[in-house]
Amino acid sequence: MKYKTLRSIVRFVMNLIADVEVVGMDKLPQGNVLLAANHLGRLDTAVLLYAIDRDDIIMAIAEKYKNHPLFGAMGRAVDAVWLNRFEADFSALREILTRMKKGGLMVIAPEGTRSKTEALQEGKMGVAFLASKSGYPVVPISLTGTEDRSVKANLKRFRRSKIRAVAGEPFIVEIPKGRGREQAMREATDEIMCRIAMELPEKYRGFYAEHPRLKELLKMGS
Repeated sequence: MKYKTLRSIVRFVMNLIADVEVVGMDKLPQGNVLLAANHLGRLDTAVLLYAIDRDDIIMAIAEKYKNHPLFGAMGRAVDAVWLNRFEADFSALREILTRMKKGGLMVIAPEGTRSKTEALQEGKMGVAFLASKSGYPVVPISLTGTEDRSVKANLKRFRRSKIRAVAGEPFIVEIPKGRGREQAMREATDEIMCRIAMELPEKYRGFYAEHPRLKELLKMGS
């Protein structure tokens, strides 16, 4: 399946089953960029494909979906990098970096897997690593309404789910070499996650709800 065909199908289906509000996508820089989104449910990828009007997407998808009739087809259409989410998949990271050096729009979820609590989990440092290595600006994407539980309940009642995707301001991640690098990676990861959290309703903020950096960002934005 070609990417344009996939995107047309995704947009058609999403308009049938959901009312999707997209905010701030005009903030996306032209050229190379890394989108870091929270991961609530199986529709997250579809929402991003719905919202992003570009065909140079680089996407990492859990390899368990490789043979899935729907998500496998979506992954093949975007030539996804299949990622082992249960361990440090250095082979996948190298492949992602190779593609990023050629240019494009990278889409990834820092949490690595869907949240069972329907709120933010602690972010993994892979996204900060990719951002610092590539030099791509990071745009935080905050998703709500894609929780599997609520989407399934709405489908059973023939109701459309209300889904919202908000793009934050782009920023650059810089990680110094040498001593203190790991701590800097953790701080950069927390920065990415807190910038996602600041555009989420309070109940979705989870692990970062009381994070000092989030409180700073919320105060600056008020």
